[in-house]
Amino acid sequence: MHVSARVDYGTRALLELAAAHEVDPQALTKGDELATAQDIPVKFLEGILRQLRQAGIVLSQRGAVGGYRLDRDPSQISIADIVRALDGPLAAVRELRPEDVHYDGAATHLTDVWVALRAAMRDVLEHTTLADVHTGRFPSIVRGYLDDPEAWHRR
Repeated sequence: MHVSARVDYGTRALLELAAAHEVDPQALTKGDELATAQDIPVKFLEGILRQLRQAGIVLSQRGAVGGYRLDRDPSQISIADIVRALDGPLAAVRELRPEDVHYDGAATHLTDVWVALRAAMRDVLEHTTLADVHTGRFPSIVRGYLDDPEAWHRR
């Protein structure tokens, strides 16, 4: 899986908002503060925050006292929500849903692999929330992958 800069930056900014939410759920954080805290280009982050607002993940308020905050509790925002808001479907094959791709001959069963891959990504991304990442307390499905030494080896 390729994690785009948009998803990486967006998730990091949301983790900053999750930390702020822990202190005061109504507190607003300025976009430039989020950008500075995570070393994200401000202009790029503004576009990301706009998409997250449109997806109902963040709220924004304009003005001198304006800024951003999470629209709901961090435990209610999955990493899958973020990926879908910023990049679209979790798994696509040539811009098609995996079940809509059909192959012939020796590649007939390749569709099954793409569908299984999407299911595995859903297992991790839909069951992991901003709160889980912020606290480092992951659900058992994710912990199982992390506890496997093979997960940490490059190939």
